[in-house]
Formats: sequence, C-alpha cells, structure tokens
Amino acid sequence: QVQLVESGGGLVQPGGSLRLSCAASGVRDNYYVIGWFRQAPGKEREGLACINSNGTPFYKDSMKGRFTISRDDALNAVYLQMNSLSPEDTAVYYCAFDRVACRAWSMEYWGKGTLVTVSS
Repeated sequence: QVQLVESGGGLVQPGGSLRLSCAASGVRDNYYVIGWFRQAPGKEREGLACINSNGTPFYKDSMKGRFTISRDDALNAVYLQMNSLSPEDTAVYYCAFDRVACRAWSMEYWGKGTLVTVSS
C-alpha cells in the first residue's frame, strides 16, 4: 500500500511562489510515476507535472517554465515548485502514484490534497 501526504499549501499573494511537498511511503516498485494534479472549485481535476522513477519529468504544456517538479530519493519526496502564481492557480493540489503512466483518470493512489489559495 502506497501512502502519499502532501504539504506546503497555504495563502500566497499573486506573483508569489510556493513549494509543495509529497511524502511517499510503501513504494516497492522499480518503475513508477508520481504526479501533481489540482482541482479548482467547479472544475475537473487536471494534471500539472509528473516525474518517473528514473527522474524524468513531464509537464503539461501550459505549466512549463512556471512549475518545476523534482524528487529527493533519500527523503522519498517529490516537490512542485510553483512560481508567478495567480488567482487562477487557486485549487486543491494532489500528488498521486501509478505503476504505469501519469494520467489523472487512472492513478492508483492519491494523497488527500493541500489547498493553495492565491489572493491579495
């Protein structure tokens, strides 16, 4: 059983930055992906960025250059650095795990999410 715990959310002003953390435990697979997703009120969950067990990152096109995903194997953690935040980035942010691919509709395990609010 893989468990994921997100942290780092909170209130940030427009134009600010935030780094989210995802602590993973119970991972036993040689290959896997961990991704960051978000869901804003009234909107569908969307994928933002993923990183596989080889360290290769993948980004949603619209997030490239503004969001950076990284991992620390020693800490079993995956991070999402978010810059130039705007109110449109307000959402609950989730990390998720899968053994095959990084797709919002098929991730095997999900964290409970962390709320990011961008407001002045």
